[in-house]
Amino acid sequence: MTSMGMSGRDLAPPQVLVVDDDAGMRAGLEIIFRRHDWRVETAAGAGEALAKFRRGQHPLIVTDIRMPDGDGFQVMREARALAPRTAVILLTAFASVPDAVTAMRGGACDYLVKPVAFEQLQQAAARMLGRSQTASDAGELVGHSPVFLHALERARQVAPSDADILLQAESGTGKELLAHMVHRLSLRRDGPFVAVNCAAFPEALLESELFGHARGAFTGAVAARPGKFELADGGTLLLDEVGEMPLSLQPKLLRVLQEREFDRLGDTRAVKVDIRVISTTNRPLEAMVKAGTFRADLYYRLNVIPMGLPALRERQEDIAELAAHFARIYSSGGNAPRLTAEFLARLQQHSWPGNVRELANLMRRAVALSTGEIGVEVLEPSELSAATLGPGSQSVIAGEGVHPGVSMESMEKRLLEVTLAATGGNRSRAAEMLGVSLRTVRNKIRLYGLPSRRSYAGLS
Repeated sequence: MTSMGMSGRDLAPPQVLVVDDDAGMRAGLEIIFRRHDWRVETAAGAGEALAKFRRGQHPLIVTDIRMPDGDGFQVMREARALAPRTAVILLTAFASVPDAVTAMRGGACDYLVKPVAFEQLQQAAARMLGRSQTASDAGELVGHSPVFLHALERARQVAPSDADILLQAESGTGKELLAHMVHRLSLRRDGPFVAVNCAAFPEALLESELFGHARGAFTGAVAARPGKFELADGGTLLLDEVGEMPLSLQPKLLRVLQEREFDRLGDTRAVKVDIRVISTTNRPLEAMVKAGTFRADLYYRLNVIPMGLPALRERQEDIAELAAHFARIYSSGGNAPRLTAEFLARLQQHSWPGNVRELANLMRRAVALSTGEIGVEVLEPSELSAATLGPGSQSVIAGEGVHPGVSMESMEKRLLEVTLAATGGNRSRAAEMLGVSLRTVRNKIRLYGLPSRRSYAGLS
């Protein structure tokens, strides 16, 4: 998610429950969320909050911790007991590391210190909504193809082990869902599952996000804050897109993987943790090691148990099942529209460079644009953009087919060229279409020496 708002016939505006005994804080947060198209309910204390939550469960709760009739931890525990996918952001004016650890172990999405900058709250809510939507969209990993079932069986086999895992697969294949599955099947299932996207933070902030910081470690560090490694103690830490990890931070990551201890920024006291690390990447780490952009010792330390997930084009027998699954998810009335044989045939012909994420987005759009009554409406292939769905199953990118001997590098370069041309050189839009981070697109442009945005003007 790139914003706090959502659109589409099948999706109502997101709803948040704001809980704070300070009337001014409640009013301020309500104004902020309504300004960004959220539906808002407010509560002045824990009791009122839980009563309102039981009447109409909210996907997001933003709650103060200290209140006269209870605390935010109580709200979080009882709400998540009723609806485990509820995301909770805890706010406090009295930050402490123990409170933060308790918050994250209890399942809080984030823990923010007052006064909260709106941008910080917006980012936390957007990350929450993205993870929540992904979980509700996909639910369980869907498919029955042999190659997909083989990947799931390997996950089941390695889950009871405490060994670290490196999951390498293309963007949009479901890496985070598979990591969740491994955690649920592991001996750490009762511990926290904490995820951090290494591509989502600037280098200057990623170190603090991972390892935490002491009070006064840098300008604006008004209180100590634990990092993701500390919050994951006793459970599983997901390092998403670890291939985006800056070289400058890789030695510190290597140390914590080897020693299971680290130093917070601005603190000399070592913090010991008991965690399992699952790393994911859509980048070829072995090639990056050879190119000198990723440390060899870190790669070997991450790659204790290698795992993969097949691309959607490698499991075409799952496409119809996935399409029907997403049609059910996105149907506003709960009755899935019928998918015509021609529509499904067109899906089978597509190469799906964005994998399951691309299919999910296409089905969301198709359901939103479909006509007729829910339960009898028909999704026709004409609703699919020709730019999205190619005419032939052998074509991966315009003007260039797949055949033996074509290198992955040349195919990747050509795909990026075509996507940039389609977006008029808009790198953010290209990253969204390809299902990768903006940083990845920038790095690939430099790697392949592609021209500047001006060169694509008029091509979209």
